[in-house]
Amino acid sequence: MTTATVPAAVKATKGTSRRQRRSWINTVLGVIFLCIMLFPVYWMLNASLQPGGGALSTSWFPTHPDFSGYRTAISEQGRHLMTSLLIAIGSVIFSLIIATPAAYALAQFKMRGTSLVLFGILISQMIPGIVVANALYSAYNDLGILNTYGGLILADSSAGIPFAILIMRAYMTTIPKPIIEAARVDGAGHFRAFISVVVPVSRNAIITGALFTFLFTWSDFLFALTLTTGDSVQPVTLGIFQYIGAHVQDWSSVMATAVLASLPAVILLVLAQKFIAAGATGGAVK
Repeated sequence: MTTATVPAAVKATKGTSRRQRRSWINTVLGVIFLCIMLFPVYWMLNASLQPGGGALSTSWFPTHPDFSGYRTAISEQGRHLMTSLLIAIGSVIFSLIIATPAAYALAQFKMRGTSLVLFGILISQMIPGIVVANALYSAYNDLGILNTYGGLILADSSAGIPFAILIMRAYMTTIPKPIIEAARVDGAGHFRAFISVVVPVSRNAIITGALFTFLFTWSDFLFALTLTTGDSVQPVTLGIFQYIGAHVQDWSSVMATAVLASLPAVILLVLAQKFIAAGATGGAVK
């Protein structure tokens, strides 16, 4: 080894060690931030397994887990959980029926005003929810659909449809037109080509739009609070809100209800994470 190559080797070694040290620091900071963000989730789960009492007086670890809070939550909040599930599934179905063909038309058909329509969809996402909820309350009161499943499904879909259109349209613009034209040459109409070609190819984007619509609906509180005035149709978010006031001294049941309400979202995110990654970034590069 010549004397000229020795400083270069030393610099390379120092550069490698510096990058390793920076990588370790970033890893440690990432773990710390992750623990901080997940601590409320852990405390919710921990408090739900305690015998009862205040959330501040619980131990740091449930050494003697008690599932009585879950029994209470299921017996008293099970109906609200089923209500949320029905409304969420209905919102997903209704949103996909509207958003999927709309996204296909905006992506594949050359029409005047497409940019204006997309701009309007973006603007609709910026309108505060309380404004939409107040307007819907007046309309629902005149139509007589307050405290109905259909009313909440329509209201929650107003948030899911624009987002689903944007996600699916970005993905559908990347579909090669020769694929659709080949189906047309074989005798398929626009609707048949859409069902047989576009929908299967756009599976990732459709699943992504469906999942986010489900999450919007499942976590909705504002529409549920504004558009329901009784106990007949109450999702779990409103049930937890009222539950806290009635059982403020029994936080184990409250936290158990929160854990049960979080499970569907967690399960769906775990099962559909690969579809979300592909669907959300599918239209980023054409």
